[in-house]
Amino acid sequence: MAAATRPLPTSRTTPACSHALKSLKPSSPPASSFSLPLPSKSSLSNGFFSNQKRLVVQVRSEIKSFENSQNWTIETDSFRFVPNSSSHSSSSLSMAASTSAAKTSKKVCLFYCAETKALAERVASESDSIELRSITWRKFDDGFPNIFIPNAHGIRGQHVAFLASFSSPGVIFEQLSVIYALPKLFISSFTLVLPFFPTGTSERMEDEGDVATAFTLARTLSNIPISRGGPTSIVTFDIHALQERFYFGDNILPCFESGIPLLKNRLQELPDSHNISIAFPDDGAWKRFHKQLQHFPTIVCAKVREGDQRIVRIKEGDPSGRHVVIVDDLVQSGGTLIECQKVLAAHGAAKISAYVTHGIFPNRSWERFEHDNQGHPENGLTYFWITDSCPLTVQQVMFKAPFEVLSLAGSIAATLQI
Repeated sequence: MAAATRPLPTSRTTPACSHALKSLKPSSPPASSFSLPLPSKSSLSNGFFSNQKRLVVQVRSEIKSFENSQNWTIETDSFRFVPNSSSHSSSSLSMAASTSAAKTSKKVCLFYCAETKALAERVASESDSIELRSITWRKFDDGFPNIFIPNAHGIRGQHVAFLASFSSPGVIFEQLSVIYALPKLFISSFTLVLPFFPTGTSERMEDEGDVATAFTLARTLSNIPISRGGPTSIVTFDIHALQERFYFGDNILPCFESGIPLLKNRLQELPDSHNISIAFPDDGAWKRFHKQLQHFPTIVCAKVREGDQRIVRIKEGDPSGRHVVIVDDLVQSGGTLIECQKVLAAHGAAKISAYVTHGIFPNRSWERFEHDNQGHPENGLTYFWITDSCPLTVQQVMFKAPFEVLSLAGSIAATLQI
């Protein structure tokens, strides 16, 4: 039991308090403990703790911890002291800050299609503010979509997003049906996440009569119904033709993101990160990405015509002895990348890797890319980085060298908080 308390003259130090102050031992505060503010030097010399009134408590106790520069922790046998007002204020401010942070975090209900389920789960794992919601995707006997949104009343007043994948014309219609339906369910806001904007990647508007399907899709998305919070936001990564961003109308808010930050983070993790050079397969790739990669030595390739053939040559830069990373926004058949790899190897590159945001690879064209077998750049690539913007490709190349998938999940989760 602790001894009774009594006030002492300010000029005296009791043996009990003097002994307690000398027996400092680091320890975690036990259940029966209390905290007091750190006393001043004058208070220590007088043997008391001050809080407006000077008072000494003579107890049989032991100071267990002096680890925190703001508090001492004292353990007693029979009673505990109530912390002073400043401790309460500090604790209250901390709790208020936590509550404020929680309030500012935007809760989002994230819907997805069958192809993007795995990516949606990764996005949700990035933030406690994102809640996954499923959709029942079925078909009628005639092949047309039979779609149901469970608990539609439950998303009223909520921020809603849909993670889409327009991998083929056959799936676009059924997803558009959901995209047009969600904003009408009295939601606070609607965001369409379309990591890969697929149309226009091969279109060349050169002759009268060429149809710009990218413009058609952009206009279709521009007419998504307005939600209670205003126009729909659309998030897409590294759109192929820069002019396509101007195809969208005034009723939609396009947010253009890039996968290049993922590549830069990955390059910093490599053991030879100090020896990286960036190669662009053509001037278009250089115009698109060189500002984001300006801290790396640059190599620019170009296609030139020789007779009836177009071959790749190095326009500027020196790959000799370097780990060269070829960067572009997407790959289809991969012919240009392979030609680029060959010319870089012929000019002395020590290693060659590649990065594209969108690995489309129609007809399993990814099988053309071989691994370099530990330092033979003429035979293949050390790494081929892609993102998970094209989920069907990810399923095919996962765990197959030289492919490595950089997930957009973190970037998408961050964008949904805008």
